[in-house]
Amino acid sequence: MTGYALITPARDELDNLRRLSAAVVNQQVLPTEWIIVDDGSADGTAALASVLARRHEWIRLVAAPRRGGPLDEGRQRGRDVVAFHAELGALRRRPDFVVKLDADVSFGPEYFDRLLREFDADPALGIASGMCLERDGEGWRPWYVTEGHVRGATRVWRRECLEAVLPLEERLGWDGVDELKAATLGWRTRSFREPVFYHHRPLAAREGSARGRAWVTIGSTAHYLGSRPSYVLFRALHHARHELAALAMIWGYASAAARREPRCPDADVRDYLRSRQRLRNLPLRAREVIGGPS
Repeated sequence: MTGYALITPARDELDNLRRLSAAVVNQQVLPTEWIIVDDGSADGTAALASVLARRHEWIRLVAAPRRGGPLDEGRQRGRDVVAFHAELGALRRRPDFVVKLDADVSFGPEYFDRLLREFDADPALGIASGMCLERDGEGWRPWYVTEGHVRGATRVWRRECLEAVLPLEERLGWDGVDELKAATLGWRTRSFREPVFYHHRPLAAREGSARGRAWVTIGSTAHYLGSRPSYVLFRALHHARHELAALAMIWGYASAAARREPRCPDADVRDYLRSRQRLRNLPLRAREVIGGPS
């Protein structure tokens, strides 16, 4: 079994960090290092991280790089990725695996042990995660993604893969770009049905946004990645069967196109994505869904 390191950007995450730290320190295989990056918290997050660092020599608290502008704008521009980049080079050891771990998740004690075993079993696996569960009115339910998409909340990179795709995009949608880069370089990316992790802050809940605003963001990100308009339309209609707000994805895509917003500069990434989104491939993509019907 090989070593892994965690990096957690955090701002005003006291309750979440308390829950997350309990999950981390109880892992069957402990990380070699856990860096908690405090982004100017005012709720005691930094104080809790300091306590954790005193209790465990493999935990460290650092301050996030200073960055101006409104907080919401910072998130749109990948504020957490900026913090991740800053601390990646500060790792004291050179781990075999690096994890960007959000503060608003939790998982069982076997979580990282099981993921590392998946990496050991597949030398071409470059990026992976467990399946994300989010709470609705009836309990915890899976958040549906295609098998090759890895949620950014507990994203594990094999070190060689991470070095090949760096730097990460400092904007929303970064977790789509790096896995597409990885795929063009021959790496596999995978979300597994097991183990699972619990996401305690639903999509867009941080800013108190309506679900429609979240889907607008997904649409604008699809434009940045170079998605086919036909695929965006199909995806929006598919999700709208269960959530009408998903139609806002079309507006997000169209408005980004009308404003001539920039697209991902990596032509290989755009071409690979568009090849995956041909309408004749959609039945295959549907069968790849993780968390959905088998």
